[in-house]
Amino acid sequence: MSTGKAVICGAGFLGAAGTHIARAVSATRPVQGISRSAPEKLDSALRSSIPEAKLFPSKAADIRRPETLAPIFKDASVVISLVGILNGTWEQFEGVHLIHISAIGADENSPILYAKSKGMGERAVFDVCPSATIIRPSLVFGPEDSFFNRFSELSKYLPFLPAFGGGTSRFQPVFVDDIAKAIEIISRRDPDIEARVAGKVIEAGGPEVFTWREIMELVLRYNGRSRPVVSLPFAVGKLQGALLEQLPENLFTVTRDQVETLKYDNIVNTQPTGLSYSFEDLLVGQNHTLTSVHDVVPRYLK
Repeated sequence: MSTGKAVICGAGFLGAAGTHIARAVSATRPVQGISRSAPEKLDSALRSSIPEAKLFPSKAADIRRPETLAPIFKDASVVISLVGILNGTWEQFEGVHLIHISAIGADENSPILYAKSKGMGERAVFDVCPSATIIRPSLVFGPEDSFFNRFSELSKYLPFLPAFGGGTSRFQPVFVDDIAKAIEIISRRDPDIEARVAGKVIEAGGPEVFTWREIMELVLRYNGRSRPVVSLPFAVGKLQGALLEQLPENLFTVTRDQVETLKYDNIVNTQPTGLSYSFEDLLVGQNHTLTSVHDVVPRYLK
């Protein structure tokens, strides 16, 4: 079994997922981060999360320039990609297990730009590395998340929380540490695990499914505020997005693309295919159970 370093790359690394993933993976191998423009900030985030003994200095590299990646990948046995599209050639990835984080709903033919870009990223990954493992999470929650925290903050200023289209679309929030644990399991390079997940797509969801309206109600329950959850037509959301997406991004930003995604469920497909593998089976096989929203979110909402 290879014990080389794990390389984690992508701008999203400084968010919740990246640091949690780094902490989990560092239990079995050293970690090195890649940042296109801020390796010093990335180093600071890493060193506050995991022991220095488990770190290589973070490097500056650009995934759009494969020649900058080759020296970093040279001694790696695992590459964890948090970026939308990964360019490169097989030569850069030879001998490396690639784990790519995508999103449920990824589809390069989707009219939704976010889903389309995620689908294009998946195709690019498999073109480069057919044995890669792709993880598609639903909403990711955890103390630093940008979803539950954001709507909790919005409830301080808005007289209500919105539920576009009645808030009937369904979501399956997944704990960031559960995703990190799955990545750590895959990154062990255990031959039995690799045989099950190589070349597969793993859709990652938690143990509960909620409608959008139910999630807004959870936010209000756990931050202790009394606000109505008001249904708004999708057309109103699209108009709001058309205006707000022209302004600098802020707490109140919403885009037409984001509103469009709320027309669709964001849950794990329970009909397995030859290209899929079960997120729950992967964790349960290692004696790790899925974490409930109710066990974590009340600890950090305010």
